[in-house]
Amino acid sequence: MVICLAMPSQFFAMHSNIPLNTTVCSSSENKNESQLFVFGTSAKDKKSTLINNALVYSEAKGYGFDFNSASNVKINSNNFSITNPAYFSVAVPEGNYQVEVVIGSAEKDSKVTIKAESRRLMLNEFVVAKGQKTTQTFNVNVRNVKIDDQTNISLKDREKEILNWDNKLTLEFLGEVSIQSIKITKKDNLTVVYLAGDSTVTDQDVEPWASWGQFITNYFDSNVVVANYAYSGSSLSSFKGANRLKKILSEIKKGDYLFVEFGHNDEKIKGAGNGPWESYSNLLTEFVNSAKEKGAIPVLVTPTQRRFFNENGTLKDTHGDFPPAMRAVAQKNNIALIDVTKMTTTLYETWGDEPSRKAFVQYPANTFPGQIKALDDNTHFNSFGANEIALCVLKGIRELDIPLKKQIKKETQDYNPNKPNFISSWTLPMSARFEIVKPDGN
Repeated sequence: MVICLAMPSQFFAMHSNIPLNTTVCSSSENKNESQLFVFGTSAKDKKSTLINNALVYSEAKGYGFDFNSASNVKINSNNFSITNPAYFSVAVPEGNYQVEVVIGSAEKDSKVTIKAESRRLMLNEFVVAKGQKTTQTFNVNVRNVKIDDQTNISLKDREKEILNWDNKLTLEFLGEVSIQSIKITKKDNLTVVYLAGDSTVTDQDVEPWASWGQFITNYFDSNVVVANYAYSGSSLSSFKGANRLKKILSEIKKGDYLFVEFGHNDEKIKGAGNGPWESYSNLLTEFVNSAKEKGAIPVLVTPTQRRFFNENGTLKDTHGDFPPAMRAVAQKNNIALIDVTKMTTTLYETWGDEPSRKAFVQYPANTFPGQIKALDDNTHFNSFGANEIALCVLKGIRELDIPLKKQIKKETQDYNPNKPNFISSWTLPMSARFEIVKPDGN
């Protein structure tokens, strides 16, 4: 169950008592064309939809402020601002979309954070000075469960209500927001980075849980879009059994990428034929060779470490032979490999036992409304930790001989797990939606 309650500076009250009246100049009937939404009192051109009031999303209109956040929105002369986080949704068919957001205010500085769908970070506290405006562009993957007329992806019950699997493109706005317009255009020529993995990779829908797959989106240029099919609790066999690999292979094209990270849940599968050197290795081989047959570039990613320390300050190895097995599959099949197991070992040991807790979902009782017990998770990251793991993956990409390394944003600094960031420097605003029940998997 998702809870939305008021919390000072971190969590925000959400209301819905906003009038539905608005002025509509015109809107595109063809969902494959651009849809331009202008906020304020006058439209810039005839092809835009002017929104001069905090319009609540409805299926009939197919756009508006969503998830009971319209009361947090103020429509100004040529932009909208917010008092608490706000969601703007647009109904679109499955596909990849380029989003252009014009930011700026004549009255105040802006400091805008934008997340898309299930909290994929697209813009991190972007500053625009008073009297200036700028356009920021990013790409969002929108998908559904349909593969063909006979086959669908099988979703877990907990997934069926999350933002990644509805029929809308949703943007979440946080911080000092001044949004003049939003333009959404379907794009068919993007390089797609497909992610297959478990709870340490998936787009975690609600706070305080997070994974690297939903933060790496912030570091690629406007030619790349990330399609994250990972889900909590998954193993290689359950991922394939839920038809997620089939869905990816139905869409992946030459020049795209398939990143594969599994291990946490594969380790729990017992019985004859299972284990790192049998079913795990065989399925990894199937995943990467299937991508290669489509002309795509597979990349294997060894599993993130769990946060368990020995008394001497070194990290316990909880993954056994699974990382070595993945390394062997990569070498045997000439597949690119990012050794996140090694990097996270270095990362956690550099932080040390106590400081490393700040990268995980470890919070005392009553940090969140309804949370009567402490959250003490040594597997799942908070946003700070997830971003650090994303930086590790980016380091791995830069060390590989693959074209994707040239599509990392130029301003992204090199990362060294021997010299990690600390949570004291982490200021990303928390989303309004949160849940105290941990994700599946461990």
